[in-house]
Amino acid sequence: MDIVEQTMADGPGLRTAIYCAGCEHHCPGCHNPQSWNRDNGYDISVDELMEIIKADEISNVSFSGGDPFYQVEAFTNLARRIKSETNKTIWCWTGFTIEEIRADKKLAQLLPYLDVLVDGPFILEQRDTTLLFRGSPNQRIIYLTPKEDDVIPGTVPLVPFK
Repeated sequence: MDIVEQTMADGPGLRTAIYCAGCEHHCPGCHNPQSWNRDNGYDISVDELMEIIKADEISNVSFSGGDPFYQVEAFTNLARRIKSETNKTIWCWTGFTIEEIRADKKLAQLLPYLDVLVDGPFILEQRDTTLLFRGSPNQRIIYLTPKEDDVIPGTVPLVPFK
């Protein structure tokens, strides 16, 4: 749906944020409801995305949306390339919980390539604008690798995957 370069809103430090189109969670109060409709996006190849990502030597990468797990094969291919061709970390936002993702073999294929997962649906009744990188306290910032270890309030201890 969009690519935002050198953003500081989608994880710590400078990041290249890749916003996908398509989300079936439809969380009331979503900050990006235009991303629910997959037709609001455009096609871009993994090669084109890699050119953008590699051109910025200092920014890490964030996957957001929409929900990248509704395009899990494409995001897995992209994440695999990012990890094999760069030293960048990847943060990913999803309305699924990590438990739901781990229980689904198709969804789980992306997890080994992510450094941080921000999981769970946004809950409007629990909205908290003081939270870093999430909108409601049920959403967890889960470290999947030791590469990302910034101390961020509300993070969940390391969950080894590799």
